[in-house]
Amino acid sequence: MEHVRAAATTDAQGIVTGWSEGARRLTGHAAEEVVGHAARELLADDPPDSAMARLEGDVDLRHRDGSCVTVALRAQPVLGADGAPNGYVITEQPGGREPTLAGQAFAQASVSMSVFDLRQRYLRLNDTACRVMGVPEENLLGRHYRESVADAEHSRGFHNNLRQVAETGRPVHYESFTGAPALNRENAWSIEMWPVRDTSGEVTAVALAALDSTEQYWARQRLALLNEAAAGIGTTLDVVRTAEELVELLVPRYADFVSVDVLEWVLGADEPPPALAGEIALRRVAHGSRTEGTPEAAVHLGETEVYPAYSPPARALRLHRAVLSQAGEPDFMRWVAGRNARAPAGRSHRRGVHSMLAVPLRARGTTLGAAVAIRIAHPDDFGEDDAVLAEELASRAAVCIDNARRFARERTTALALQHSLLPRGLPGQAAVEVAHRYLPSGSLAGIGGDWFDVIPLSGSRVALVVGDVVGHGIPSSATMGRLCTAVRTLADVDLPPDELLTHLDDLVTHLASDDREGEAAELGATCLYSVYDPVSRRLILASAGHPQPALVLPDGTASLVPLAVGPPLGVGGLPFEATELELPEGAVVALYTDGLIEDRDRDVDHATKELCRALTARTDTLDALCDTVLKAVLPEEPGDDVALLLARTRALGGDRVATWDVTPDPAHVAATRQAATEQLTAWGLDEAAFVTELVVSELVTNAIRYGEPPIQLRLIRDQTLICEVSDGSSTSPHLRRAHAFDEGGRGLLLVAQLTQRWGSRQTGSGKTIWAEQSLTPES
Repeated sequence: MEHVRAAATTDAQGIVTGWSEGARRLTGHAAEEVVGHAARELLADDPPDSAMARLEGDVDLRHRDGSCVTVALRAQPVLGADGAPNGYVITEQPGGREPTLAGQAFAQASVSMSVFDLRQRYLRLNDTACRVMGVPEENLLGRHYRESVADAEHSRGFHNNLRQVAETGRPVHYESFTGAPALNRENAWSIEMWPVRDTSGEVTAVALAALDSTEQYWARQRLALLNEAAAGIGTTLDVVRTAEELVELLVPRYADFVSVDVLEWVLGADEPPPALAGEIALRRVAHGSRTEGTPEAAVHLGETEVYPAYSPPARALRLHRAVLSQAGEPDFMRWVAGRNARAPAGRSHRRGVHSMLAVPLRARGTTLGAAVAIRIAHPDDFGEDDAVLAEELASRAAVCIDNARRFARERTTALALQHSLLPRGLPGQAAVEVAHRYLPSGSLAGIGGDWFDVIPLSGSRVALVVGDVVGHGIPSSATMGRLCTAVRTLADVDLPPDELLTHLDDLVTHLASDDREGEAAELGATCLYSVYDPVSRRLILASAGHPQPALVLPDGTASLVPLAVGPPLGVGGLPFEATELELPEGAVVALYTDGLIEDRDRDVDHATKELCRALTARTDTLDALCDTVLKAVLPEEPGDDVALLLARTRALGGDRVATWDVTPDPAHVAATRQAATEQLTAWGLDEAAFVTELVVSELVTNAIRYGEPPIQLRLIRDQTLICEVSDGSSTSPHLRRAHAFDEGGRGLLLVAQLTQRWGSRQTGSGKTIWAEQSLTPES
């Protein structure tokens, strides 16, 4: 009778002959205090006559502590041989009213409460526990816990905790997320288990209370999703990857299927449309499912889908808020039916779809697209809390998508600007053979200000330039454009490298001051400017904070060019120093920006050695050598822009250059002119003799008349015919228009009319006036 609530036996005269443990617990009277005494002594009041007649009903008993206990009792007569009652078995009825206030509180508690013996068998359950289990209490009393639940991980954990409390006598508190037999959904439970002790302190049972904390659980889950969204969405400035991160966050714990579609203009350079109405075309950029292969998707990635006006995505875009749809609603069923019609026969992957949530992707007042979430296996429908969460997540994702879109647009603009400023086709010249590479950075910082240039100079010389503006994006590209233009302008003046950098330094200082409204701010930039003369085979370099170039000699040895590196541009007030080298024909000069060798994860010295080693590789062309260098030196994902310019030197030998010292006497002009004509005949350029005679005559005459000795004439046969006259005066000539009665002043005007271009440059001992004329192709 251990698991019966309470029981007692009496003889025919009402004397108690048996007393159960349940009766002791109910009344507080031990068996030795009751057996042999009249049962009437336990009554607080006489029972109603109706109860006596039916042998059942509510009876008021006197508890040992003096209180009154009301309990439902039933008396079953024990018949003798003659058929008359010899005694009665009196038992407490399960459906009766709890006899004590504590018992009533236990039975009526809104928290699920149960009591187990030390062998994990049910002793008591309150009404809430019975509703959760889905069976009445009498069906569980005396049964082992494992017999009443399915064999699952959470059931095994519950049983282990019951046993732990019984064995150790220590309470246990834990949380569990699981279903319940009578609840058609998963619930979160906060469970407290504690030992029940008798008056001697011995553990006699284990009691528990389970609080349904589902709402708090989902609130924590929503907060966790928001925290994960802050860290997990927008890790890259890529529209598609950002959409994929949103899908990965929501599937499978929030939805069984999620798709993200964007308006077409988001992926391009167009402006957003003024308004959205009627059918709306969206491009699928990401989707995901808890089922492998995403079989629920009716639209393939990259495809454009036209959503009808009644569809949840179109409504969400027009209303600018989340739209909830549930099974049974006409538009919902119409939408699902249309999707199912597009699935292969016999593959209704959307069977069981019962809830849908469409939310717009809006950032900075602009609609970018929509995200759709559906639930199939997930038992709960989407609710208002889910809609609020979805709008918050979509808002964060939309900001990241908009940032990615803006970054892509700015990157495209900066790249287009930079490409428009960098040399597309290198100019024709015979001084060097060149090859180049420019790799824009793929980092989040954007396009940098790296640039290079190859500038033909007078006398068959060529300027090789490489530079780098600190910073990224359009401002950096714009500054790079200014510097590139300034270098070409200063190169046209034919300044020596160190002087050119001095003027460029002044320009950067002014730009920095202008950009900050007169404040002294730094606009960092570096530049390496070099000039190669194929006649003398001399290379002159000057650096403004730029990495040293590398030099590969024809014998295959490679090293950095030793030069004095000056301060970066914009520092101001510090000098730049030029370095001069004589190079053999066939030497390769490598100019580059710091992105090639510098990175926070690489050692600069090691990268420089790798560069020199890569430059010695045997390749058929300079273009192939460029690719070899980049592959050997750069990491897989460079963190900065990279510009690389390779130049293989050529030499103009004595058979292509003729030089004469000119006596500063007008009488010798004719002899000089004749010598030049004879040289042209030797070169097979008789067709250029007429123009050359006039140019030589005018330039030599001007040098004798207005210049100072020594005077020298030089003819260079290159892609053009170059005539140079040098003298010891630093006064530059000026082209002017002579008046009708002027005796002179027409010489340079005539030279300018007859030649392709002309100019002058300062030299260490004076100046040189030069003129170029085109040559017909040799047969």
